[in-house]
Amino acid sequence: MADAINGGNGGNGGGATTGGAGAIDEQALEEVVRFTSDLIRIDTTNRGGGDCRERPAAEYVAERLADAGIEPVLLEKEPGRTNVVARIHGTDPGADALLVHGHLDVVPAQAADWSVHPFSGEVRDGVVWGRGALDMKNMDAMVLATVRAWARAGVRPPRDIVLAFTADEEDTAVPGAGFLAAEHAALFEGCTVGISESGAYTFHADGGMRLYPVGAGERGSAWLKLTAHGTAGHGSKVNHRNAVVKLAAAVARIGEHQWPVRLTPTVRAALREIAAAQGIDVDPGAPGLDMDELLGKLGRAAALVAASVRNSANPTVLDAGYKINVIPGAAVGFVDGRTVPGGEEEFRTTMDRLTGPDVDWEVYHGEPGLQAPVDGPVFARMRAALERFDPEGRVVPFCMSGGTDAKQFARLGIVGYGFSPLELPTGFDYQALFHGVDERVPVRALHFGVRVLDHFLMDRFEEA
Repeated sequence: MADAINGGNGGNGGGATTGGAGAIDEQALEEVVRFTSDLIRIDTTNRGGGDCRERPAAEYVAERLADAGIEPVLLEKEPGRTNVVARIHGTDPGADALLVHGHLDVVPAQAADWSVHPFSGEVRDGVVWGRGALDMKNMDAMVLATVRAWARAGVRPPRDIVLAFTADEEDTAVPGAGFLAAEHAALFEGCTVGISESGAYTFHADGGMRLYPVGAGERGSAWLKLTAHGTAGHGSKVNHRNAVVKLAAAVARIGEHQWPVRLTPTVRAALREIAAAQGIDVDPGAPGLDMDELLGKLGRAAALVAASVRNSANPTVLDAGYKINVIPGAAVGFVDGRTVPGGEEEFRTTMDRLTGPDVDWEVYHGEPGLQAPVDGPVFARMRAALERFDPEGRVVPFCMSGGTDAKQFARLGIVGYGFSPLELPTGFDYQALFHGVDERVPVRALHFGVRVLDHFLMDRFEEA
């Protein structure tokens, strides 16, 4: 189903002039905090298997866009699983369009574990608290505040900007970005590049150095279901075809496997630039490179690349049996597999070997890995936008260990980057709070984010 919310033309033309960075005003700084808090208070917990309802958050977003004269379209593959798409027309119809996307769902949170209620959206001591403060209602709010500031200033970006606020990113993305890419591709016509979550935040490395890792790649996902079949029987009798034993052995082999290093161009660039920022001369392509030794030299910054230098497979769920004195005829396990771009075949052959002849496995959800150029004008202008507002920061590429909706939009030929800018204080552990307890974002970080977004989105980076 699809429905449109009526709005004016202020965001799509109507005599608006060519923009330039600097449209962010005091109202935008106030709105980004309020919007973040409001969106957190709208509980869009995604428990998986379709147990989520993004519609209230989608309607909130659509209303703020419509108030600015931007015409949003609401789209659903399933009732309540709502996506919002809108296009802001740029001043140069010949320029490639740019996609800015963020998801509306969040992972679960147990209130008893938190210092504040995870859906309070409380603003305390200059910090906004709650589930989604980093992943990724903060970015949704920054986008809203930025485009509304453009509307007030009567400015337009140099290229079309397509906004997409999606459902179900925290599960399979089938009713979200997957649905949009498969059934509404026309809405993204002309888009060649997209930006979204998990990059451009402050990472405090050793020696007081501030790094800003921009996502230029993602490992692929291979979520596996393992099934061991055996012979059911009484728990008191010898049984050499015990499905639980067969599954447990396979899971142990998977958990203990040491995957070989497989460096992609993005990870090589990340290693070079992170090392250079710390005065370390390294050639990631050198024969016999000891990866563990190199990561040790990088200190804290090793966390930016350690998970992306190889495939991985982590057993996460076991399900077998129903009574202590009954040997079940089958046992099931689940594994979170991740593959470096180009590492899919190695992953498959390795899983065949590790599971062995007694355990079947299947991918019930999988996506290939992604890579994006780090030596072109888009990355250069991201670097310039961040360094404009933190001149002493060092911008570096990195490959995300997990995945985002960029995988879905890649089917449309859209190259994705992780660019959700935040300036974070020393001691603020972004990675630990992502999906963690007491998730929160500083107000100052949100203000930095809208300024950087405004500067980047108004830039004519084709000319760089």
